[in-house]
Amino acid sequence: MSEPLNDAELRRRIASLIVVRASGHASDRQRRYPRWELPNQTLRRLLADGVGGVILLGGTATELHQRCRTLQRWADQPLLLCADVEEGVGQRFEGATWLVPPMALARLHQRDPARAVALAERYGRCTGRQARRCGLNWVLGPVADVNNNPANPVINVRAWGDTPATVIALTCAFQRGLQSTGVLSCAKHFPGHGDTAVDSHLQLPLLPHNRARLDAVELAPFRSLIAAGVDSVMTAHLQIPALDAERPATLSSATLTSLLRDELKFKGLVVTDALVMDAISQRWGAGEAARLAFAAGADLILMPNDVDAAIAAIAAGLRDGTLPWSRLDQALDRRRQALARIETFAADDAEDPDDLIDLELAEERELATTLVALSLEQRSPTAAQPLAAPGAGGVNLIRVDGVLPSTVLRANAPALTLPEQAGFHSLLCHPLGLSPWRPDQANDAPLALERLGEGPVLVQLFLRGNPFRGERDRSEPWGAALQQLQRLGRLAGLVVYGCPYTWERLSGQLDPATPAFYSPGQMDDAQALALERLLSPDRTGTDRDEGFTD
Repeated sequence: MSEPLNDAELRRRIASLIVVRASGHASDRQRRYPRWELPNQTLRRLLADGVGGVILLGGTATELHQRCRTLQRWADQPLLLCADVEEGVGQRFEGATWLVPPMALARLHQRDPARAVALAERYGRCTGRQARRCGLNWVLGPVADVNNNPANPVINVRAWGDTPATVIALTCAFQRGLQSTGVLSCAKHFPGHGDTAVDSHLQLPLLPHNRARLDAVELAPFRSLIAAGVDSVMTAHLQIPALDAERPATLSSATLTSLLRDELKFKGLVVTDALVMDAISQRWGAGEAARLAFAAGADLILMPNDVDAAIAAIAAGLRDGTLPWSRLDQALDRRRQALARIETFAADDAEDPDDLIDLELAEERELATTLVALSLEQRSPTAAQPLAAPGAGGVNLIRVDGVLPSTVLRANAPALTLPEQAGFHSLLCHPLGLSPWRPDQANDAPLALERLGEGPVLVQLFLRGNPFRGERDRSEPWGAALQQLQRLGRLAGLVVYGCPYTWERLSGQLDPATPAFYSPGQMDDAQALALERLLSPDRTGTDRDEGFTD
């Protein structure tokens, strides 16, 4: 650093390397996750004090557009504005395109690699284009984890495959598409979160593999994405003794500097995963975690538990010499270079929010429906019979995971309305609501049928890897429940939305005549197509190329 800095200027420069969480909604009362989403008064103060990045979640695409304008107006510098839109902008912000999870492309890649790669590039282009139109300039994707552990509770369908070759082919295609839109990309979670059975939102996972195995599997996609020009890399909260016996990857200079910088030659931005996650916050305080991550080689500090404490700890480390000033210079320079590669969002030349009413272009809508059709799977299509009408009544038993309110099961969702039109009445299972289980589930008849009522039962399972759920979903005995219904002649059909491993495990236990479908997606499009095929005798074919145009 060429000249000494006073305390205020030093704090501002460090603050520019902090990324805080905000709601996409304008009002504090609309925040869905107030534990992490800062109130407007705090946001305004921090941005005025120099905080340089915001990660957003929630609201509509139009609200996000306006929110980004507001946040930029509160700051006196260009902001990095990002979101976890791994499945398209519509995954997080209504009105934009919600695409099937990346794992759907991995399954297509097994059948038709060229088509999957072409669609992955369109996937990236759609995501980047809509992100820009909404005011974002940084997409926190692609997920570069190789999900070769079916028990992974948090990566799961977010991954682009369960083999290095598939993940490399599809993430590099996504990267090309995203890069063409001028939006920054982010490979995550370095050095690889795929082979874990523990959620780092809750615990610190251990990855016990030796360096040769890490090179062959976990690191391979990151090497390829770095060669392809990925703009940033996000760290993983993982303990990997082969790399560092003492500290997790996020806080490890052996991982972030010796491996990522020196060996893999990555020159872009390194950002931590959220420091509020329990894998870090249960062991290190907000200031200490930020200082250790910065010392290890992270340029941007994402979601520290206490922003002021994080800034103060890094400043103290620079002042007392435990942190080299070169780290600050390097991080600031990389941030400037990243901003130079994008057209920074500016309120003066932004599109009018009214233009975002029809954010989704025709080609993007076609991409979404094509991916849903291509990824729909039917078990034993030649043997299965069309779903029988329930006659005097039937039960539409739906298991939905995640938090409430559910983004996949609104009052008019096809998973509710289509079976109801066919004569089934709906029952929803949720950890905070109806439990279909008997108190003692350690048997082969776990369903409390008296709670369900009479008639045939259509089972719809919305199960995928979700943060903060840990082992809870895997402990539910759906296999035994389906067997119980089959023995009683009451299983009308099965639809699994989300996790392919759940589908593969359950579908193999079904009677060949039982109609059953799988869709990686959980959105309305996926529900509608699966149930139309299930409920309509003349639509039980398996032509997954319907609607495809390249």
